[in-house]
Amino acid sequence: MTIGKMENVEVFTSEGKGRGLKATKEFWAADVIFAERAYSAVVFDSLVNFVCHTCFKRQEKLHHCGQCKFARYCDRTCQKDAWLNHKNECLAIKRHGKVPNENIRLAARIMWRVEREGTGLTEGCLVSVDDLQNHVENFGEEEQKQLRVDMDTFLQYWLPQSQQFSMQYISHIFGVINCNGFTLSDQRGLQAVGVGIFPNLGLVNHDCWPNCTVIFNNGKIELRALGKISEGEELTVSYIDFLNVSEERKKQLKKQYYFDCTCEHCQKGLKDDLFLGVKEDPKPSQDAVKEMTQCSKDTLEKIDKARSEGLYHEVVKLCRECLQKQESVFSDTNIYTLRMLSIVSEVLSYLQAFEEASHYASRMVDGYMKLYHPNNAQLGMAVMRAGLTNWHAGNIEVGHGMICKAYAILLVTHGPTHPITKDLEAMRVQTEMELRLFRQNEFMYHKMREAALNNQPMQVMAEPSSEPAPSLFHKKQ
Repeated sequence: MTIGKMENVEVFTSEGKGRGLKATKEFWAADVIFAERAYSAVVFDSLVNFVCHTCFKRQEKLHHCGQCKFARYCDRTCQKDAWLNHKNECLAIKRHGKVPNENIRLAARIMWRVEREGTGLTEGCLVSVDDLQNHVENFGEEEQKQLRVDMDTFLQYWLPQSQQFSMQYISHIFGVINCNGFTLSDQRGLQAVGVGIFPNLGLVNHDCWPNCTVIFNNGKIELRALGKISEGEELTVSYIDFLNVSEERKKQLKKQYYFDCTCEHCQKGLKDDLFLGVKEDPKPSQDAVKEMTQCSKDTLEKIDKARSEGLYHEVVKLCRECLQKQESVFSDTNIYTLRMLSIVSEVLSYLQAFEEASHYASRMVDGYMKLYHPNNAQLGMAVMRAGLTNWHAGNIEVGHGMICKAYAILLVTHGPTHPITKDLEAMRVQTEMELRLFRQNEFMYHKMREAALNNQPMQVMAEPSSEPAPSLFHKKQ
């Protein structure tokens, strides 16, 4: 279901891309172009016991459906709101005897809605689920195999008294989920918790340097402008993180979304020189660069293994050693240096070694600032984390500056009502007061800070995850 503002956009044929959406009026940074509720959505298999199946908020205590014992809800309101979508699912789970995977649950929810409402356009939708791209003909051998397994399970799960769909239609729906699924995040946008289909969003084409961003906020997605957009201009979002050389981004897009990216940044290899940046004086030899690149790749593999085993001190040791070797070869915008800086600053924060973490986090932010679009959501989140790390380390001036910078970015990408922006506003006010005290009397500031930290339990940072930050579009691996 769409929440108004669809008059702000129109469908058109985008050269070389097929259908797309363009603006019917002028927009400025932070404008919400449209908002849309999911046509259908489900919680990830791994989080079904911790996330509400209606509003997708993480909660300590959730009530479960008394019938199937599977669906979880915040309260009676969420349970009541879910019944239309859960009714058939509830019967199917009881009959099937077990809960199928998220792909099958989502496909079934989509088809029960089609059964209820027909295949035409639903209110506020510019395109029907039937008309979304499925790319089944582009599936590789493994994807075809998985599709056959999913379809087989689906047919066992599907209620015999429900409308029976053709095999071709069922494979179309699985294809749509595969290439149009959008990642739903928890209320603070820090963890991916589910996947949904948003037909209007499915019309927005990719650009590595887009003019829009998408955020999941309070049960709906918002398409937000990142800067000035002229009337008649195509609206674009980035399906993947920008932080990679153009050749690698193109490979990823081809593999996951079956198209060749022709955006300006990929065609001209813009910023590739920074992503592969090396020291200027003295300039390292090509062999030294090649050797250091391989060493960085090998170290990242060792880091992944150590992280998966919870050996965080080993992770720190590997990062420190690699960063030391990189210092004479790579510049601070090199993607391998940035990956090391990101990992080591996060892990050191978790280990409460804030002073060392803040040094690495500040270097990472300096690199990111030269690479990302100034209003990139991932940049905003990275600056926020670096600001918090500096605040924990007692670097109040640096910490406050970063928190202000992050707040300015998130006002554009997330908007003022998003929970993470509200948290950041509270942090901004607090650090501003602390900074004022610091400038009036530095000695007194440190005394008060020490007393405050002694009188309250030290805040433990979230355990580092080897999972990347939630990406916009969900791709079943």
